[in-house]
Amino acid sequence: MKKTVAVFLAAFSVAAHAAEVDFSIKKGAAFLLSKQAEGGSWSDPHMPALTALPLWALSKCDGVPTNVLAKAAAFVLSTQRDDGGFYVPKPGRGGSGLGNYNTSVCLSALFESGRAPVKAMLKAREYIASSQLTGDDTMAGGFGYDKLSRRRYADLSNTGYALDAMRRTASLEEVRGGRRVDVDWDKAIAFVENLMKKDGPEAGGAAYNDRTPHAGRIDSKDGKVHLRAYGSMTYAAVLSMCHAKLDRADPRVRQALEYCSKYWSVDENPGMGNQGLYYFYDIMARALAAAGVEEVGGHKWKDELSRKIISLQRPDGSWFNDNNRFWESDPVLCTSFALLVLQLCK
Repeated sequence: MKKTVAVFLAAFSVAAHAAEVDFSIKKGAAFLLSKQAEGGSWSDPHMPALTALPLWALSKCDGVPTNVLAKAAAFVLSTQRDDGGFYVPKPGRGGSGLGNYNTSVCLSALFESGRAPVKAMLKAREYIASSQLTGDDTMAGGFGYDKLSRRRYADLSNTGYALDAMRRTASLEEVRGGRRVDVDWDKAIAFVENLMKKDGPEAGGAAYNDRTPHAGRIDSKDGKVHLRAYGSMTYAAVLSMCHAKLDRADPRVRQALEYCSKYWSVDENPGMGNQGLYYFYDIMARALAAAGVEEVGGHKWKDELSRKIISLQRPDGSWFNDNNRFWESDPVLCTSFALLVLQLCK
């Protein structure tokens, strides 16, 4: 009898939480719908990714008017350049306006929403593939913010977005005539692996890159350069390795997941506090889903993460980060991330 009651209560608890998740998603979607501009964009129209993210999130929600999605997709498509990238040129920034970041997010969102011509998405894949750095230094294989940048630069965040977009849309190549377009996955993994700590208390953790002092490295008193690992970049490494078709048995993936277990948290981005917190939630959910992981260090991540996200929702249905690092004082950005996470947790 006691066992029967316990099973019933557990089932009731699961059902109640599922209802909470659905209600939270509904409130968040209503907030985003109220913030769309007449032309179909959200937030800064010079950053098409900031429209693509709510398009992506809303396309997974029930009851969203089709004209809302159509207007958003049309706006994103209007930013595609002749080279295939989705961006608004900014002459002061190499002319590309964060082309790699914007294109990767826009391509994923358009593909997931099912609201873009295949031809446009194939052009975007060409842009991303051509943005991968070649050569033989530690930047080779990675992706930076700008294809047209005057500096040689790559980081794990942009690399993660690019690899995610390319793997997510790989099926599009089946309709392309001639040689298929893709990235060099071996070089991409070499870039990722170079940013992972091999030993010490942070073994398996990954850094942003190996050249940005405030984000990716610490110069110690002994004159050596030490990578600084933190949560969001380690999950970006896991996601990238899974997209490169490395499984959980691979020692690099296993070690990264061990870092995630050791530094498990839904209260902060380990190593960064509340900086980039909603990006951290999003990359965590996508990485663990891609890895097929249900528990991290004994933690049922979908349950813990969804409960944390719901607890942070504001009365108007939005989410917001007091720390504006990585644009997270924008409630549209944070709300889009939160909805994408809750949808994965379902």
